Amino acid sequence: MESWHIFLEKEYFKFSCAHFLIFADGSKERLHGHNYHVEVEIEGDLSEAGLVIDFLDAKPVVRELCDFLDEHWILPGEHPELKIDEQSDGHTAVVYRDARYLVPSDEIRVLPINNSSVENLSTWFGRTLHERLTSRFGQSQVRRLRVAISETPGQRGVFELRA
Repeated sequence: MESWHIFLEKEYFKFSCAHFLIFADGSKERLHGHNYHVEVEIEGDLSEAGLVIDFLDAKPVVRELCDFLDEHWILPGEHPELKIDEQSDGHTAVVYRDARYLVPSDEIRVLPINNSSVENLSTWFGRTLHERLTSRFGQSQVRRLRVAISETPGQRGVFELRA
């Protein structure tokens, strides 16, 4: 069986975010940040032009997601104990047990994840990227998608989707 892939890794496939992890025992990290880097591999059928997806078409979609996250605080909207309350004054109250934060609402991104781990970030990024790519280029162009997000060199989470 034959297969075709493109691999995308650009210097500008990056985003800087604040977050904290909540551990199984209920403790949490201090609020801190990372400079994340994204790598994407797309497997698909070859088009009549001999392409899986044109690099010029795929790169902006990856960049859109990086830009969406860049310079925000990532919050796990599906954590059962984390309370996120958007207030009428343009701020959001974030409460986890004894920790309380008040942040401008436009500086956060609440994602449909249960923790802000790099594994969950790669899952959200990969699923969202897959939705956008298939809506723009069709299902046959994406047979398999692999997204790796590094939070530091040598430390990454990987998500793979087989369509």
